[in-house]
Order: sequence, then structure tokens, then C-alpha cells
Amino acid sequence: MAMEKRLELLSPAGDWERLEMALAYGADAVYLAGDTFGMRAFAGNFSREDLPRAAALCREKGADLHVTCNTMPRNQEVAALPAWLELLEESGVTAVILADVGVLALAKRYAPHVKVHISTQASVSNYQAARAWHDLGADRVILARELSLSEIAEIRAKTPKDLELEAFAHGAMCVSYSGRCLLSNYMTGRDANRGACAQPCRYQYALMEEKRPGEYFPVYEDEKGTYILNSRDMCMIDHIPDLLAAGVDSLKIEGRAKSAYYAAIVTGAYRHGIDAALAGVPLDPVWRDEVEKVSHRHYSTGFFYGQPGQFTQDARYIRDWQVLAVVQSCTPQGLATASLRNKFAQGDPIELVGPGLRPVAFQAPLMADAEGEALPEPRHPQMTFQIQLPCYAPPLSFLRACRENS
Repeated sequence: MAMEKRLELLSPAGDWERLEMALAYGADAVYLAGDTFGMRAFAGNFSREDLPRAAALCREKGADLHVTCNTMPRNQEVAALPAWLELLEESGVTAVILADVGVLALAKRYAPHVKVHISTQASVSNYQAARAWHDLGADRVILARELSLSEIAEIRAKTPKDLELEAFAHGAMCVSYSGRCLLSNYMTGRDANRGACAQPCRYQYALMEEKRPGEYFPVYEDEKGTYILNSRDMCMIDHIPDLLAAGVDSLKIEGRAKSAYYAAIVTGAYRHGIDAALAGVPLDPVWRDEVEKVSHRHYSTGFFYGQPGQFTQDARYIRDWQVLAVVQSCTPQGLATASLRNKFAQGDPIELVGPGLRPVAFQAPLMADAEGEALPEPRHPQMTFQIQLPCYAPPLSFLRACRENS
């Protein structure tokens, strides 16, 4: 049976290319950072001049724009907040994501028409905390990733109906509580709570207890060490109806520091997943397969159903697929102009996927260069070439290949 409830798909946009990809592949809203007060200092991010353009593009596509201001500012940073919040107001962004109560007070004063979303950094894990933020003027809380579905359902039942609930549904999980970690500060001097985490939880460690020879912590290790802090990635694409039933209003994909390909493919998969859940029909397995075709660590369902467990053998990403080219334009008959990302050759098994387009496997045909000369193997990064596709492909579609076949 179809559900009447709307469920927002919120996707990451680490830079302009990733913003365009997220919107093209079906995001209802995107979240991004400017050049300050964001928790991903090493993503591409957006300049102050870019923010009004980004807001305008989102409005054109019928999407909302959320901008992060979710670091924990120090004294010397507070004086810059009013001007930053005024810029968000003037740029026409939909919402500001914040975690600090002082920032909230300033946002109400300097960005009164911008909605306030409380970051997962605030560790909202009970209904009383959610109510308190609502009383202070919050429009939405982004729930702590440590919550179960039953806890979320109770928060929904015991909070005002106009308070929206957002939950992470896909992507990397921090080993600390709601991202509040000091490992990076201690070990590298990079502040995890001000956007500069060095991810020391992913480092290769060896466990030793100097005064207790023979006693050991039962962990796996390889020749490089052991991975006792290594968290799995979250993947809830098979369980979207459960998130709906728990009362979640927005599903968030983690990954502002990840690739444009990741932003596109995961957004597209969850777009189909949400649409299927709202229509009351099973998810087509082809979209479940899509989340396996991006770079990721071993998946779990987070804490929604209990402990997610760790993967302690290694901290490597699973990267079974690579992008070969991005479609720039295409005729109705499937003759495409594409930009090369990784070399491939005539006869190679490749796959086409794009906005709203089911993956199509085919063999690479003889291609042509910009002058129309036959091109058996495009080799130069970013070069444009022509290729006959098996069907029409919208701009920003991808050609890709499994690494085993490349």
C-alpha cells in the first residue's frame, strides 16, 4: 500500500560538480559547507561568492539547500559568526546546520529567515533534548547515529509534530559518540570538532601491554598492524520502509568529502529506494546493487537494529568499479560526447548508468576523437571523444567498468 508521507532525500555536495550530480540524480535537498565553520575542512567546499549561485541552482531544480555551521567555535572565532550568518540569509539558503547553542542564538538574530537544523554533533538522543532544541527555535534535529529505530519512534511520538527528524541512512560512521572525538587533536593537532579530523581511528595499530606478557586483546592483525577502532559503513537502502515507519522526515547520505561519482550513484539508488517505499512496492534489486559499485567499507545497518559490529581485518575501501568517462551530451539515438576519466579500449566490457537510467552493460565500440578520426582507445585524461551508446543517456551519466575486467 502506498504511503502519503513525504520523505526527503538529503545528499552531500562537497563542491560544485558534486552539487550538480546530487541534483541530477534525484536529491530533494543538498547540504554543503562554505569556507568556514564546516565539519569537512578538506572537502572542496564553496566560496562566499558561490553560495548565492548554489542556492539559485537548487531553487531552479526544486531542491533545498542546507549549509553547515556545525563546528564547535572557539572564543577567537565567535566574532566572525554574525557576518557569516548574514551571508547565509542574503544568499537565500534554506537551512543552517549547527551544533552550538551560542550559534543558534546568533542565527536567530542574524539569519532570521533561515531554518535551523541541529547537527548530529549535538548528540540528540532523547525526546527531551529534541523538545529543548525545538523550544529554542530549531526546525529540525539530526539524530545521533547511535539510536535504534525504536528509540527514534519514541522521540517522534513525544516531540511536536512540526519538529522534523533527520537521520543518516548511508555512509561512513565515526567510531566516537556522534563525531565528538579528540583522538585527532591529541595525535596530530588537527581538531576533529572544527572540521580537520585526520581519522586516526583508521590508522594501523599494534596492541602491547608492557607489564602483562602473555595477556592479549583478541583482535585480527596483518603485517601492517591491527584495526581495533575501525567502523563499518552504514547502508539502510534495504530498510527505508522501517525508517519511514519510525517517523523520520529526512534521510541523509554521508559523504561531502567523497567523489562526484559517489554522490551521484548513491543518491540515484536511494531516490529509487524512497520512491519504492512511498509507493509500497519492493525495491528493484538493481538499485541495491548500485551501492556496491561505489567506494565503501564493509556495510552494516548502523545501530538501527542493534550493534553494527566492526570490521577488524583492514581499513581499506572496497573499490571494485572505476569511472571511465562522463557523458557531456547525447543525441536521441545515443551518440554521445564524453570526457575521459580512465582509459579503456574498443571491445572492453563496460556499463552505462545515468540519472533515472537503469545500468546497461555493453561492449565498447570503436570511438572517434574530436576531429572525427577513428579512436580504438582514448588515453588522455579529460579528453573529449564520441561514443555510440546502446541508448540515450542524459548529461552527467557515467561509463564505468569492473576493475576485474579492466
